[in-house]
Amino acid sequence: MSIQIKTIAVTGEKQTEIMNLTTPDLRNGEALIKVHAVALCTLEQRIFRGEVKMPLPCTGGHEVSGEIVALGDGVNKKMWAPGDRVAVRLLYNCGECYYCRTGHANLCERAQKKPVREGLLIGPGGLCDYVIVNTGYLFKIPDTLSYEEASLTEPLACVVHSVTKANIQLGEDVVVIGGGIMGQYHVMLAKRRGARVIMSEVDENRRALAQKLGADITFNPMEKDPVEYVKSLTEGRGADVVFNTTAIPSVVPQAIAMTGKAGRMIQYSSMHPDAPAPVSPQMLHGNEPILTGSISPDVHDFFTANRLLSGGIIDCKPLIAKKFPFEQAQQAFEAAIVPGTFRVIITD
Repeated sequence: MSIQIKTIAVTGEKQTEIMNLTTPDLRNGEALIKVHAVALCTLEQRIFRGEVKMPLPCTGGHEVSGEIVALGDGVNKKMWAPGDRVAVRLLYNCGECYYCRTGHANLCERAQKKPVREGLLIGPGGLCDYVIVNTGYLFKIPDTLSYEEASLTEPLACVVHSVTKANIQLGEDVVVIGGGIMGQYHVMLAKRRGARVIMSEVDENRRALAQKLGADITFNPMEKDPVEYVKSLTEGRGADVVFNTTAIPSVVPQAIAMTGKAGRMIQYSSMHPDAPAPVSPQMLHGNEPILTGSISPDVHDFFTANRLLSGGIIDCKPLIAKKFPFEQAQQAFEAAIVPGTFRVIITD
């Protein structure tokens, strides 16, 4: 037998098409998921704009939730059943390379080389009416969590990874630069770690949202010198933790400069194009800061994000901008790339 799948494929720069595909029936350990919600991440937006070069047509989508409709052989029937509501982890790691074997699966050497199931298109693969995954990549969600909210498990998992690397301690001063969806998630998690949270963001509405979500202080870096202002708030020391969630190269030296002694600076956002930032060796020697990055979540981060959303500890509803039905995928992508827009979600 075979499975018929519809996919939303990027077919050219700012062009999408709904295509019909056929793939073999479920294999051992696999589940068939009826997709109910897919959020359009920055990756999908960059593919759509032609900034990330992928063989076309391709199927994006890795922020996914849905419902189990069928199970293959070898699945633990005590754990899984048709009708179960789930968040789906679609980002790939091989499990065999040096980094996967040393506890850094998010740095997998083959992360960008996800195997393509027969008959389907290259890409993360979530922008379909049905997806086929091993049950090890499924996470149950309660009836109290909407499919739209559950689709934002993966971006929350990314921020869980970032905040874990920062090792925030009770009472520390944490600066979040940038008030997009990832910046707002950083605010929520840092506040729940017991920190005083400061957000640097140009947009007034995003600053207001950050305050509703837990930020103690917000400011406009175009009106105040961000480094001097953060130091004025911290008795001249600088922040204990700084997260740069922007893709603005000129912000990186500021983030480093506002990091205090023994502080941690996390470069969260990717940079396209990349732009090296100057770093003082003497400052590294004398201040002992940790300057590092954060990319992608591992399974434990995803599990933690699932618990945070399922338990109502984190409310992601304010981060959902618009919803579009599957048939209006082109309009959804066009809406998602409008600057300043939070998550756009495609629903069934």
